[in-house]
Amino acid sequence: MRNHIIVVDDESMYRQLYARVLRDAGFAVREAESAEEALRLISQEAPAMVISDVRMPGENGLDLLRRSRRDHSSLPFLLVTAYADVRGAVDALKLGAVDYLAKPVDLDELLAVVRDTLGVDPGESIEIPPAALHGIITESPAMRAVLRDAYRVADSEATVLLIGESGSGKEVVAQFIHRHSPRRDRPLVAVNCAAIAPTLLSSELFGHEKGAFTGAVAKRKGYFREAHESTLFLDEIGDMPLELQASLLRATETGRITPVGGDHEIEIDCRLIAATNRRLDEDVAAGRFRQDLYYRLNVITIEIPALRDRPEDIVPLARHFLNQTKTENKRLSRAAIQALLAHDWPGNVRELANAMSHVRLLSQTDVILPEHLPAAVRKGVIKVRPPMQTAVATPADSKTLEQQEYDAVVAALKQTGGNRTRAAEILGITRRGLIYKIKRLGLD
Repeated sequence: MRNHIIVVDDESMYRQLYARVLRDAGFAVREAESAEEALRLISQEAPAMVISDVRMPGENGLDLLRRSRRDHSSLPFLLVTAYADVRGAVDALKLGAVDYLAKPVDLDELLAVVRDTLGVDPGESIEIPPAALHGIITESPAMRAVLRDAYRVADSEATVLLIGESGSGKEVVAQFIHRHSPRRDRPLVAVNCAAIAPTLLSSELFGHEKGAFTGAVAKRKGYFREAHESTLFLDEIGDMPLELQASLLRATETGRITPVGGDHEIEIDCRLIAATNRRLDEDVAAGRFRQDLYYRLNVITIEIPALRDRPEDIVPLARHFLNQTKTENKRLSRAAIQALLAHDWPGNVRELANAMSHVRLLSQTDVILPEHLPAAVRKGVIKVRPPMQTAVATPADSKTLEQQEYDAVVAALKQTGGNRTRAAEILGITRRGLIYKIKRLGLD
């Protein structure tokens, strides 16, 4: 059957997420939670393609691939795994798999592989309904891609890990996901793990019984129970003490928690969104973060670009923060805009918001000049026009920055045979960052 795909995964959140993304793209999808069930579906009606997890109880994805080859020698297979297993990838490709993706799967890459395999024209990309972006200030293609992924996963129950520098907008994206989820009728519960003393964090998350410890004069529900039938947003998850991570892992795996001082488990139903400004993979390697919890949180990863990597957003955001009421009508001069664009914004959107608060409070004019900006931002004006160079440019120098970037990306993709993950490693950027560049440079 044309464009009919079977998705195989023993974990329902992965299976349902891939199925939903594929259905939204126009594919017919059937789901199987085991290799045995997938073989039964294949025998009933041969699909156009199979997408299967590798590690599953009983027969795994490679077993499914081998067995299906007996009667369907040309059936395309895309294998997915949470484990970086190079040997498994080689075995899969030798058996005829079209590709091998590692979890968390980039949804754009998943769709690209499926479309390339089936020869389907992507046509017009699915855009977020304008009403869904109410209250979101962005003109950046990079941030639009982030929001598109967030919108895609919002309707699922999948755990989401948001990665980005402090102040880049992780909580805004978490709120966006919750606002478009089936749990939208209950308030999102947000917790900053770094802002709570490690000795109190267990009690704050899981609650406590009266008298459980000195000062526990009353029973406390805890954030997990407050987020029952809603969404729990754990910000700065990388700062959670190692000894508490085991309890969080159990809560995410079983849907049950035990309050501090309690003697029985309580069932909870909440969707988890976590965020961090740290490299959790490096923390795992250093023993600072549990690997099993990392895999549990890392179902879907969304990387939020720093403000300096989405300059299209700087001026619209500045204007938004500058005029917070309908009676205000301050505007940025050209020189002030140049200063804003020249600044690196190490504090990201939070720093920009604070800078505009500074301007609103201290400027006595409706036209904002560079001297009205905070000192750290004013310094950027110096960077706008570097001194003229008198040396004769070499051919390499004569290329624009965009041309050099284009050449570097093309060379990396050629070197890796089009494998985006390996090309990103060569370029020293994330796979998500490479996908942004491919789209921006017109290399799709």
